[in-house]
Amino acid sequence: MTIEQRRILKTAIPGPVSAGLMARKQGAVAAGVGTTLPVFAVAADGGVVVDADGNQLIDLGSGIAVTTVGARAPRVVEAVKAQVDAFTHTCFMITPYEGYVAVAEALNRLTPGDHEKRTALFNSGAEAVENAVKIARAYTGRQAVVVFDHAYHGRTNLTLAMTAKNQPYKRGFGPFAAEVYRAPVSYPYRDGGLDGATAAARALDVIEKQVGGTEVAAVVIEPIQGEGGFVEPAPGFLPALAEWCRANGAVFVADEVQSGFARTGDMFASNHEGVVPDLVATAKGIAGGLPLSAVTGRAEIMDAPQVGGLGGTYGGNPLACAAALAAIETIEADGLVARARQIEELIKPRLLLAQKEDDRIGDVRGRGAMIAVELVQSGTSEPAPELAKAVATACHQQGIVVLTCGTYGNVLRFLPPLTISDDLLVEALEIVVAALREIS
Repeated sequence: MTIEQRRILKTAIPGPVSAGLMARKQGAVAAGVGTTLPVFAVAADGGVVVDADGNQLIDLGSGIAVTTVGARAPRVVEAVKAQVDAFTHTCFMITPYEGYVAVAEALNRLTPGDHEKRTALFNSGAEAVENAVKIARAYTGRQAVVVFDHAYHGRTNLTLAMTAKNQPYKRGFGPFAAEVYRAPVSYPYRDGGLDGATAAARALDVIEKQVGGTEVAAVVIEPIQGEGGFVEPAPGFLPALAEWCRANGAVFVADEVQSGFARTGDMFASNHEGVVPDLVATAKGIAGGLPLSAVTGRAEIMDAPQVGGLGGTYGGNPLACAAALAAIETIEADGLVARARQIEELIKPRLLLAQKEDDRIGDVRGRGAMIAVELVQSGTSEPAPELAKAVATACHQQGIVVLTCGTYGNVLRFLPPLTISDDLLVEALEIVVAALREIS
C-alpha cells in the first residue's frame, strides 16, 4: 500500500468510524490506558498516519520516537516477513539464534566508546533501565541509585521510583522501590543561567550529602530528558557527572531510550559532548516499531551478573531482532543521522521566529528531530499547561499529530519520523504556530 504523502481531512477529527471504535475501546480496555488522539490508525508510512475514516494526519510523534525510520520502512518490512517465514520464537535462553547475536554486535559497535562491550536484549525501555540498575548493583556490590529532577524512566515499580513526575505515572501505585535518590538536574531555562559545571557541582553536592560517593551503584540520566520536557543540560553537566562516577567507582548509565538511534542528530545523544557512559539503555527507535530494548556497556560490568541473572522469555525476540538490524541498516545507508540535523534546521528557525512574536513561547530547545517549545504565561515564566493542551487539541483537529510533555505539562514536543518530507514538516509547523497565534 502506497500512502500519498500529504495531509487529507475527509471528516472532522474524530470521524464516525473512529468514534465508534473509541466507544468499543471504552467498553473493553482498562480506563488507565489513555490515548492522545481520538482516532484509530489503519496505515502509516513516511510522515503520514491514516485513520479509520480515511483522514491522513501529519505525524510529529513517531509513536513517541519509535518509528524513526518510518512506520513501514521497506527494509524492516522485508526483514520481518522473512523472519516470520522462518520462525517466530524459540526463546534465546533455550535455543539461541544468530539475530540476537548480530543485534548485540551492532550495538557494541554503535554505542559510545571503543572499549570492549557486551549487550543484553529485553522488551521495553523500562526493562532496559531496570536491568541496567541490576547490572550496576551486581558489579559494584552497592545499592543506591541516583536519578534527577524531571526524569522519566518507565512504569515498573523500580522505574516509577526513578521517575520524577507523580501525575499520571506514580499516583496511587506506591510504595516504590527503596534506595533511589534524586538530585537537581541542569535545566537552563529555569536555572537562571547556571552553567553546566556549576549545575553539576550543585547536583554532586546533594549526592555526596544524601548518599555518599562510596554508596552509589549507579547514576542514571537521560542525556536529553524525554517526558520531563526535552530538557537539555547545559554543556559540561554530563561530562562532570561521568567524571564523578569514574572517581567514585559508580556506574554512569545513559538512558537513551527516547534520544537514541539518530533522533538528536547523533547516533546517540551522549555523543554530542563526547560522553562515554559505562552502560547505555536503549529501546523505542531501535527496531522500527517492534518491541525491543537493550543494555550495552563495558564488558566487565555487563558480565558481572551470574548466569541466568539476566534474560526474559521474549527478550531479543527473533522478529524484533530482524527489525532492529534492518532499522540500523536504514539509518546508516540512508543517512538519517544527517537527516535529523536537517530537520532541526527546518524546525528551530520557525519556532524561534514565532518566539520573537509571542512571549508565551518561553523556550525553544532540543536537537535534531527531538525539539520542544515550553509554553508559559505571557510576560512570566509560569508554566501554561492549559495553553499547551489547547494548542495540541487544535492541531489534532487539523490533522497534526503533536504531543505534549513536561513536568508541568506545558511543553509541546516534536518527534517526526526522519523519513518525513520537508513539505509535510513545514506545513505541520505552520499549523502549530497558527494554532498558538489564534489561542488567547
